[in-house]
Amino acid sequence: MTQNTPLLEWPYNLKWNTQTELTTDVLILGGGIAGCWAAISAAKKGAKVTLVEKGATIRSGAGGSGCDHWENAATNPCSQVTPEELTLAMIEDHNGYNNGISHYIECKEGYDRLLDMEQMGGKIRDTEDEFKGADFRDDQTQFLFAYDYENRYILRVWGTSFKPALYKECKRLGVQIFDRTMATSLLSEKGEQGAKINGATAVNGRTGEFIVFQSKATILCMARPSRIWLFSPGFPGISEFRPLQCMGDGHAMGWRAGVEFTMMEKSLQALWSGEQSFPPYGTGNTHNTWYACSLVDANGREIPWVDRDGKILTDVAQRYRPAPGQKLFLKGGGETDFHLYKFLGPDTISVEKLLKQGYELPFYADLSSMPEFERKAIWGLMVGEEGKSKIPILENYKSQGFNPEKDLLQSYGDAWTSSSFTPRERQLFGVPGGIVNDWQLKTNLDGLYAAGDQLFASDCNGHAAATGHYAGRHAADYAKRNGKVEIKHEQVQTEIERINSLLSKDKGIGWKEFNLHITRIMKNYCGAVKSEKLLKIGLHQLEQMEAKEAPLLFARNPHELIRSLEVLNILSNAILIIHSCLARKASSKQLHFKRSDYPEMDPPKWHKFITLRLKNNQVKISENPIDYYGSLPENYKIHNDEYINNGGS
Repeated sequence: MTQNTPLLEWPYNLKWNTQTELTTDVLILGGGIAGCWAAISAAKKGAKVTLVEKGATIRSGAGGSGCDHWENAATNPCSQVTPEELTLAMIEDHNGYNNGISHYIECKEGYDRLLDMEQMGGKIRDTEDEFKGADFRDDQTQFLFAYDYENRYILRVWGTSFKPALYKECKRLGVQIFDRTMATSLLSEKGEQGAKINGATAVNGRTGEFIVFQSKATILCMARPSRIWLFSPGFPGISEFRPLQCMGDGHAMGWRAGVEFTMMEKSLQALWSGEQSFPPYGTGNTHNTWYACSLVDANGREIPWVDRDGKILTDVAQRYRPAPGQKLFLKGGGETDFHLYKFLGPDTISVEKLLKQGYELPFYADLSSMPEFERKAIWGLMVGEEGKSKIPILENYKSQGFNPEKDLLQSYGDAWTSSSFTPRERQLFGVPGGIVNDWQLKTNLDGLYAAGDQLFASDCNGHAAATGHYAGRHAADYAKRNGKVEIKHEQVQTEIERINSLLSKDKGIGWKEFNLHITRIMKNYCGAVKSEKLLKIGLHQLEQMEAKEAPLLFARNPHELIRSLEVLNILSNAILIIHSCLARKASSKQLHFKRSDYPEMDPPKWHKFITLRLKNNQVKISENPIDYYGSLPENYKIHNDEYINNGGS
């Protein structure tokens, strides 16, 4: 590779012209929550495991800085719901547009992973009795529960302790970890799109060293796409809710290799990202981490909480329990459109309606009026253990004198959300699209598995952990059954040339400018309301970028090289999204998908998964029935006898 004259002296030894080749049984791309669990699981089955992580595995990924709750641990001893009941509720709550396979795995095995985490040193119990006597605590197990105190399937946890414990366990098991190393492409049999995957290429983000990994099985464990509609060149760190580098490398690599995707047409209005946003969980609200906080108006008048049936609740304890006749409700403040499982807080009442009733802006979150245990659980445990909230919110607010026992915290934007956005500013959030998987979490490509945020309808920490462990053990079994693999060196050389093209120029288009251009196209032509004409204009402009602007991208050092490769992946993901939007010729409430040329909402003939993949670089569109996964308990048992017989759920 060609080295440019550096703008500043680079602090690491450069290895531009160095190429290293390694072989492994199971190759894991992405060292976040799912990737670490996949590595641990595969290693415990005796496989030689290699993990490639763009950041530093000890704290990398969307869950690297923590999590405040562990969802859907339906097999914990206090749970009042079965894995099947909970999975079916999640599926129904999204009108079928959910991943029945991955969420059944989450509900079935999520509690097992919590117990594993405790053995590794992660904290999952109130061992100091800080919350002894609280309504949400079980004294026998010392577990703390969130949201639904009656059914008790979501646990409050000390998630800042999790990622270092996972990293330590990976090292103990002998997992070979390549930190600061970005995976750039998947290698296929004979170099053909849609063929068996035999490994991947990568580049070190500090030295520029190029690495070729040969593997018997590969697992994609990287983040969902981001920075598609939102990017701030001046403040890139707040361009998305998740970390800047979590931007969908695996989706782009998979798309180019021929992996099948679904639900990529789904996007939501952005709430916690962009230049206008306040820090996530740093303003007064009632959802997720702040559930179920009291809200008051400018005069201190409390805004009512109501249950699913519209009954005004007079007691704080009622906010954490289903309505009469309601089996359960799904995570307070979660993305729901079907009231069978929805619990209605103050933020479901329109601001206009409240103003007509005499409430006055601004509105405030009022922790001071909450029972002591509830206040301490929100401000201290939840705000403190959730990702990106411990230092920016909890510690900083404390240092500035915020006292939740007497102070109120203002709500901004539309009084509920953390910011105010134009309708065209969107993001892939709330069980978004992703890779189609079978009951082994295998993709449509032989030798390639996926877990966590790579899967369609992905979710939080518990989902990532359960699916990562599951994919790891199935990939290890696959590797045992398959012998030596070979890579096509011409395919490797093509990837070297692609990377080298970014390094061979002294000037051109920078990565920030390139990313910003993508977001402007997506805002203009793939916003809240879509149409065939708009989408085709957007697709044409993205393809023009690929043909004319991508060759002008340049990088002066390994940092800029990684950022440039990222924005090329963002471009691939944007193209995938527009193709997906063109393929669905109907509007859908649950997919947050509106087409002005197909305004009918959820016509029955379109109640299905639309799938897309590349074959010979041509987009191939297919479909899956909404219940393609079949019987949940029966199919799970068929594919997991060994796990069950060894004491698994």
